[in-house]
Amino acid sequence: MKLATRVNRIKPSPTLAITAKANALRAQGRDIIGFGAGEPDFDTPDHIKNAGIRAIQEGFTKYTPVGGTDELKDAIAGKLETENGLTYGRSNIVVSCGAKHTLYNLAQALFEKGDEVIVPAPFWVSYPDIIVLADAAPVILQTREEDGFKMTPQALRQAITPSTRAVIVNSPSNPTGTTYTLEELRALGEVLAETDILVISDDIYEKVLYDGFVFSNMANTGEDMKARTIVVNGVSKAYAMTGWRIGYAAGPEEVITAVSNIQSQNTSNPTSISQKASVAALRETQGPTEKMVTEFRKRRDFIVSALNDIPSVTCRKPEGAFYVFPNVAGLYGRKGRERVIGNSLDLAAFLLDEADVAVVPGSAFGDDRYIRLSYATSMRNIEEGVKRIRSAVSRLA
Repeated sequence: MKLATRVNRIKPSPTLAITAKANALRAQGRDIIGFGAGEPDFDTPDHIKNAGIRAIQEGFTKYTPVGGTDELKDAIAGKLETENGLTYGRSNIVVSCGAKHTLYNLAQALFEKGDEVIVPAPFWVSYPDIIVLADAAPVILQTREEDGFKMTPQALRQAITPSTRAVIVNSPSNPTGTTYTLEELRALGEVLAETDILVISDDIYEKVLYDGFVFSNMANTGEDMKARTIVVNGVSKAYAMTGWRIGYAAGPEEVITAVSNIQSQNTSNPTSISQKASVAALRETQGPTEKMVTEFRKRRDFIVSALNDIPSVTCRKPEGAFYVFPNVAGLYGRKGRERVIGNSLDLAAFLLDEADVAVVPGSAFGDDRYIRLSYATSMRNIEEGVKRIRSAVSRLA
């Protein structure tokens, strides 16, 4: 059977592949500790679940407007104004079936053949493929750990060409947890002010911040940049609502209208029940989120310290999100029972086979010197998992 050529341009999600393999081994009876999944291990708070249940009981189970209900758009606008100091009307907001869907629709609305999109690396695995599916070209801007895995103004300026259409800023970042300050964003904005380049600001981990770090995005740097920034967010990470599939974008009306038109042909509206639950998430108590982040901070502090205690492994402490991205290149060239560890994929396979621990190779995120571990799992799993990693690594010759 002949398939469209675009199918061969993209790769399945490595994080989902690792999770699937770990689940398959568990089904065989193996005690696998998984550090792969990018979702909170907490349950959706009861007040949010109850809002969804009420929606079902009250018959709110029909189609809604393609771009989301006015009630949810108003809740999003209220959140953006109260928490972020950004003012948007209903016509500036579109709700989609998760933030990934939002990003995909944006790419389809904005990019075409000949366009370039700057993607700082390490990057979330789906950015390049989403761009490729729009027939555009991802331009990978490699950041450095010594710079906090952040784009510098000089590096951004060097990456810009006449074909550059947009730059993606993911803060806090998946996979590094890197988070930009307002001053750092302003410095990047000064470079972009010389151009007409758009900014896609992926803020999905906005509420998962530590040590008093204050969140800002590019739209906060001034009205000129706000007019060229599309803010992307959702309820999945902050409210443990990954399966509810609600994401949204806020930005210039022309862009939002185009996204809504595209969405009308690929999914129509996001789930009605999930929209009602999301209103509750945004408008009601934020206490469960705050408790979740407090627990994540404890886990972060432990796993960073424990990984740094493993010889030849170093791990930077992230400012946000729930991932660590340790440098494991010091292990390359060593040999296990059946393989020489030559790269992050080899190491991930070794840890799964020899330690029953699932991690994601850094090559999936654009830097082969690292692996990603999600600490969105219990402290017991983290303690045991790192213990197993240390033991397995000690057996490398």
